[in-house]
Amino acid sequence: MSPSSERHSELLATAAEVFAAQGYNATTVRKIADAAGMLAGSLYYHFDSKESMLDEILSTFLGELWAGYDAVLAAGLGPRETIEALVTESFREIDRHRAAVAIYQKESKHLSTQPRFHYLADSQVKFEKAWLATLERGVAAEIFRADLDIRLTYRFVRDTVWVAASWYRPGGQHSPEEIARQYLSMVLEGIALRD
Repeated sequence: MSPSSERHSELLATAAEVFAAQGYNATTVRKIADAAGMLAGSLYYHFDSKESMLDEILSTFLGELWAGYDAVLAAGLGPRETIEALVTESFREIDRHRAAVAIYQKESKHLSTQPRFHYLADSQVKFEKAWLATLERGVAAEIFRADLDIRLTYRFVRDTVWVAASWYRPGGQHSPEEIARQYLSMVLEGIALRD
């Protein structure tokens, strides 16, 4: 990585942290520049606007997320294994892009109404279809319970996983894979002892 592309990445990481902490509308170019230890005008050497920074942060995160998800969905796994792999991949993305996940959760509904960020709504539709199809496949194969409301189950699993971005810190006590195993144990097996 060249020094200029390394600096570009550092500035994006700083901007992501500021956006995640303060929200997109409350974040100014000056706040990002202050956090990066530079003058606001100098930031324009790297980016033409804060919108460009946010676009690059979100599109990079979603591009990596979908590369992982598409590989899982193309692997020909059974429904349970697909759910396990999708959850694990989600935690890996939280580990790599925690701030971007937090921004996506807080801002995507509002941003997706803007033409530049329409891909956020497209991604949400694709995300929902992949998870619902996997759950439906599991019910049809009698791997998942037939009495579950598939859409409610999808929302529960989605929200349970992605809310972890609010507390997860890379390099903590547990790896993304360990956290995924614990979540999957609770989601797929429950927390009550069986008789």
